[in-house]
Amino acid sequence: MEKRGRGAKPSTSPVPPAQPSPGPRRDRRPSMFEKEAYAQILRERLRDSFHDVQYVEPPFDDSIADIGKEWKSALAKLKFANSYRMEPLKKFQAHSVETKVQQILMEHLKDVKYDDKLFSHLSLELSDRILSAVKEFGYHRYKFIIKVLFIQKTGQAINIASRWIWDVAWDSWVEAKHETESYVALALVFALYCE
Repeated sequence: MEKRGRGAKPSTSPVPPAQPSPGPRRDRRPSMFEKEAYAQILRERLRDSFHDVQYVEPPFDDSIADIGKEWKSALAKLKFANSYRMEPLKKFQAHSVETKVQQILMEHLKDVKYDDKLFSHLSLELSDRILSAVKEFGYHRYKFIIKVLFIQKTGQAINIASRWIWDVAWDSWVEAKHETESYVALALVFALYCE
């Protein structure tokens, strides 16, 4: 019995049954237990993944360890999931950093005369050296911002101000100054804890 709606005409043509298309047959997916397919599967999964990698198991067979060299390069930079640590393991010690920065300024600027062309390159070099020295203290999860300023002495007054939004409990800053007859070198190190 056919259903009829308002103003609908009964269908006169029969609907043919659906038949599978005679296309090329797909090959089966390689099993992860096949030795040669293991590295290929790992590469595909890591390429398509956008999640953080927490742990990758080592290969289950010694013969696959040779293939492991290929996928180790894909894992060169691992991202770790959040540990939900809200405070640093080692708090930033401003006094020890200040003495180290002061020592770096004294060593590199003891016989240098004011030259604006020289100081443009010297400020970059000093900030890189200060950054590497501060990182040697081992403050984990701290991001550092280093400013090195050279101010020529010509009888002027100068005020330097910086504004930051930070956590007063864990973030801090350090100032070190080296003064000569012709210029003042000022190094500012800002330590910001990233949760």
